[in-house]
Amino acid sequence: MQTTNEFYFYNNVLIFLISFFSNTFSAISGGGAGLIQLPALLLLGLPYYQALATHKVATVALGLGGSIRNFKSIKNDIYVLWQILFFGTPGVILGSSIVNYLSEEILYLILGLFSIILAIYSFRKPSFGLYSVNNRIISHLKFKFIIPIFLIGILNGSVSSGTGLLVTILLIKTFQMDFLRAVSLTFFTVGIFWNAIGAFFLSRIGSIPTNLLVILILGSFSGGYFGAHLSNLKGNKLIKNTFTIVCLLVGVSLLLKSIANLK
Repeated sequence: MQTTNEFYFYNNVLIFLISFFSNTFSAISGGGAGLIQLPALLLLGLPYYQALATHKVATVALGLGGSIRNFKSIKNDIYVLWQILFFGTPGVILGSSIVNYLSEEILYLILGLFSIILAIYSFRKPSFGLYSVNNRIISHLKFKFIIPIFLIGILNGSVSSGTGLLVTILLIKTFQMDFLRAVSLTFFTVGIFWNAIGAFFLSRIGSIPTNLLVILILGSFSGGYFGAHLSNLKGNKLIKNTFTIVCLLVGVSLLLKSIANLK
């Protein structure tokens, strides 16, 4: 007969593996760790806002793991990095502050549909995100960037899945970056700073379970580093294919979640 200690041991191993593999794919695609990690936390019985806060703290470790491996790529885009932080962070704070008043079902529906559209777009554009152009940050591009990044920040503060994917695609579309360059920026800004700020505001709603968080941080950091390492080895083709698949899975998952909550 299985003892309580054995149950907790196997349960913790399962949580670590879920965190590791979900964050490995997320590190390759530029987002989507919440597709698996957040539902796993909800299945453990955590309330939604507590699970979301725990997930966001863990994904800070994902951002650290991915950024350490890709730090050289980040140094070349410092100005864009500051634009993401300066204009996106107020959106994150706003989203985290009003999360109690937003309709989760509508947010899931919108983000789910958008993720599926991104997957189809990426699939239908064979060269999309495979090559990089060093665009200067002119005022026209800046204006096209700051409003969407603020809106994505609001979604990041209130919804777990898909916002990293949106930032990645926005960087590619606006500045004609390749996937590796865009994902590196996404993990440094969204993964570390946005999620840390969102976790801080959400943690005020409910406490974060420390024992569970330690396991998730270990899985997220190691998965983030391993995924970033694979990205550097295999290049933009692997990132693009993984991005398309993760976008599709995130979109379908959010749509199903929206439909289930509306019933």
